[in-house]
Amino acid sequence: MNTRSRWRLAANSTAYLVAVVAAFPIFWMVLSAFKPKGEVQSLHPRPWTTHPTLESFRQVLGVDGFGRYFLNSVVIALAVVVLSGVVVFLAAVAVTRFRFRFRTTVMVMFLIAQMIPVEALTIPLFFMFRDAGRFAPGIGLNTLASLILVQLAFSLPFGIWMMRGFVAAVPVSIEEAAQIDGASRTRILWRILLPLVAPGLAATSVFSFIAAWNDFVFAKTFIISATQNQTLPSALLVFFKPDENDWGGIMAASTLMTLPVLVFFVAVQRKLVSGLAGAVKD
Repeated sequence: MNTRSRWRLAANSTAYLVAVVAAFPIFWMVLSAFKPKGEVQSLHPRPWTTHPTLESFRQVLGVDGFGRYFLNSVVIALAVVVLSGVVVFLAAVAVTRFRFRFRTTVMVMFLIAQMIPVEALTIPLFFMFRDAGRFAPGIGLNTLASLILVQLAFSLPFGIWMMRGFVAAVPVSIEEAAQIDGASRTRILWRILLPLVAPGLAATSVFSFIAAWNDFVFAKTFIISATQNQTLPSALLVFFKPDENDWGGIMAASTLMTLPVLVFFVAVQRKLVSGLAGAVKD
């Protein structure tokens, strides 16, 4: 075995080890969801079960308002994905293809916005939406619109910075050739440039979906009295009790929460390759 083969073997072994370590929490979550309550709370846990059961899933699905919470999370996540996708694409094109004053300052602002922790902005945003609700009740506290707007605001800086690289990688000569052929700026934007940067748009949409889907801080802070507008992460609190946590229910609810993320990723993942198809000849 030569040196190159040894390095490849070491790299593959390391990759497999990292994959196992990363996948083990997911495996344990799913396993615990199917375990009987006695095995979940056992002092001697085992990485298998001989008596799988769906009792924890029945308990989760039987929670009052679970379907409503699930629908709220779906609406918020999809709204954030669609709105952020449109804004991110247009903003990335603007900062990449056009020259204007303070362009560098705007990009630096995007970086600075990502450095601010969410916890530092929770209280100011709470008061901002409280005051906004007095003039526009539709976007005030206790509304899904407030959660959509705040998640949209947090997803834009990262998305724009990420999409900027994909737009910059597309040669300007492709757009120039389309202009010579008589294509308008709008046609070039949506029919030529968008398919070429679709892989980047798919990647940013995955991050936006996961962030909006898993949000707990803003959902718990903004939704005070309108329990019908609670999201799915907030529903997990019913399994956390002062005396003893229901770990079977927690794991079952977490497993159900993971499924939409996996489905969305599989659906978008196909676009990561197909978005590069049909490239325009230079």
